[in-house]
Amino acid sequence: MGIEEKLPSGVLLTTVEKVAGYARKSSVWPATFGLACCAIELMATGGPRHDLARFGMERASNTPRQADLMIVAGRVSQKMAPVLRQIYDQMSEPKWVISMGVCASSGGMFNNYAIVQGVDHIVPVDIYLPGCPPRPEMLMDAIVKLHDRIQNSKLGVNREREVTELEEARLRRLPLASGASLHADALRGGAGQGGTP
Repeated sequence: MGIEEKLPSGVLLTTVEKVAGYARKSSVWPATFGLACCAIELMATGGPRHDLARFGMERASNTPRQADLMIVAGRVSQKMAPVLRQIYDQMSEPKWVISMGVCASSGGMFNNYAIVQGVDHIVPVDIYLPGCPPRPEMLMDAIVKLHDRIQNSKLGVNREREVTELEEARLRRLPLASGASLHADALRGGAGQGGTP
């Protein structure tokens, strides 16, 4: 027998984290970072057919200090990577990132020196959205999943520690290309890069 049975009807019990999570998820302001063709689908999501405003996100911020969600839409070049990190650092805490499209998530078909092979090498990513380009419905589904994550997130020191650990783990990872070549050399019987098969 809990306290819920002793309360009169109409009284709601919750925690401060749940109330803060509900307020945060209902007022996310995105900082759009459209770099290529995925940005067209991102713009279509804000249009009248898909209506991003029903999620409380109609205000796409051009100022990073007033935004808390970065939607990276398109391929990220090596020259654009420091700019993307600077904008991410200027965003207000707590902040989230959606990697929209296969180019932002893994470099896509551009497996060369000029394109970053995944935006998670620069900023910590919360939601990866596949597709080339992903449809507006897919972006809205990713936003709904992010809202669920925001509502159930921790507050204060616990959140800061979790974000710092995830960011450090992501930045310590090896690039996918070198890991794949090491794996291929190991399958051929070589001793790593430069080994003889």
